[in-house]
Amino acid sequence: MLLPRRLWLLLAPVVTLVASCAPPVSSSRGSAEFTPPPAVAPPDPGVAPPMVELLAPGGPPIPPSARPQRQLAGWAESMADELNIPRAALQAYGYAQQAIEAKSPTCGLSWSLLAGIGAVESSHGRFGGARLDETGRPSKPIIGLPLDGSSGVKRIPDTDGGEFDGDTVWDRAVGPLQFIPSTWRDWAIDADGDGVQDPQDIDDAALAAGNYLCSVGGDLNDPQRFWAALLTYNASRSYGQEVLDYADYYGKTSHALQAEG
Repeated sequence: MLLPRRLWLLLAPVVTLVASCAPPVSSSRGSAEFTPPPAVAPPDPGVAPPMVELLAPGGPPIPPSARPQRQLAGWAESMADELNIPRAALQAYGYAQQAIEAKSPTCGLSWSLLAGIGAVESSHGRFGGARLDETGRPSKPIIGLPLDGSSGVKRIPDTDGGEFDGDTVWDRAVGPLQFIPSTWRDWAIDADGDGVQDPQDIDDAALAAGNYLCSVGGDLNDPQRFWAALLTYNASRSYGQEVLDYADYYGKTSHALQAEG
């Protein structure tokens, strides 16, 4: 769950939607090979992360020839069933890695990290029985619990007039990667060139999440920056560990990411 930047260090752990499926039994969860990064505090708000050049949120649409639906189809198709990730979601994660890598190679964002987040947040857009269509949108909107201050939930009064979450009293996290409406306004981007910046569209959400993580972490190849960036996405170490378990499994099981003509 993405919180506004001004709240990163002020809020206790927040509630997130939990994926409806676990990694396959061959996952590295608990294996001797998997070593989580060291426990570190989130970044000091007075210390800027290393500078990375980002794809501009709210910028011009991406040309149709570069849209995720027209790239990486074979790569995604080759392992969608094995990883239990919809093809549209895999294309979105892979495209986000490639797009950010081309703009900011020093960030080190991986598609498997985005896939780990997508697994925990919404089972890759399948939460509540939803299914992703070929454009990367769920068959029904994915909307989280009201952030009304009840047990285990932060109190965030409505910031979007219900535009994204349908709730005019409280904010709710929205879409496959569970953006808070106010955070989506900061990071919204049209990744698939359809003219809409939509948090329910996994193409847009994956690229926005990648931008967010690179902005916070700077160099995600640094274990401490990586872990700190993940904790600003959701300030819960158990959440972070679950994301890492999924990402580790996906990375070890997948084929190499490569562009297609």
